[in-house]
Amino acid sequence: MEAYKQEFVDFMLDSKVLKFGDFTLKSGRKSPFFMNAGGYVTGEQLMKLGEYYAKAIVDNYGTDFDVLFGPAYKGIPLAVVTAVALHTLYGKEVRYCSDRKEEKDHGADKGSFLGTKLQDGDRVVMIEDVTTSGKSMEETVPKVRGAANVEIVGLMVSLNRNEKGKGNKTALKEVAELYGFPTAAIVSMPEVVEYLEEKNQLEPELKARIDAYYAQYGATE
Repeated sequence: MEAYKQEFVDFMLDSKVLKFGDFTLKSGRKSPFFMNAGGYVTGEQLMKLGEYYAKAIVDNYGTDFDVLFGPAYKGIPLAVVTAVALHTLYGKEVRYCSDRKEEKDHGADKGSFLGTKLQDGDRVVMIEDVTTSGKSMEETVPKVRGAANVEIVGLMVSLNRNEKGKGNKTALKEVAELYGFPTAAIVSMPEVVEYLEEKNQLEPELKARIDAYYAQYGATE
């Protein structure tokens, strides 16, 4: 596993964004782990988060794109800090864009979007915290494609939970097949588990609960 992925696992744990315990997800599933990107709240955390996203995006999609699109609300700061990190780390200048939950009907920036105006020919990278069901993509992909004749290069999330979406595939694979663009994550939960096991930081009881969870909800594709 790449060094930046290992660092990101430690970063999630140190920031108390990735937690282990007993959690009920929106889907109703009882999970032994939970990731909440809303836990990144300090300047240092946000700076580092943007750097990890930037490294993963360049690793997976290169630098041939124009816009980072972050769905409201959590995707807004993600797009902003990653745009800054791409400039700082790679000298890559990109614009950011996010949708509004409520359309603004006044002022110079009225409309359905924050940030840049999407233009015909723009190559767009979508950026999210975690995709469990792909529901947010159902709302935002049509908005992005309806705003201009753009090409969506791919979707980047921070953690791939590697569990079933609507069928037996991961939600990321379902999104890729449904909308026709690649999807990727900074790190996957199996990579997290493997890394923590190598460091002897995963209690056998917790490992057994994670294994049981994936026996029930783990994706087969």
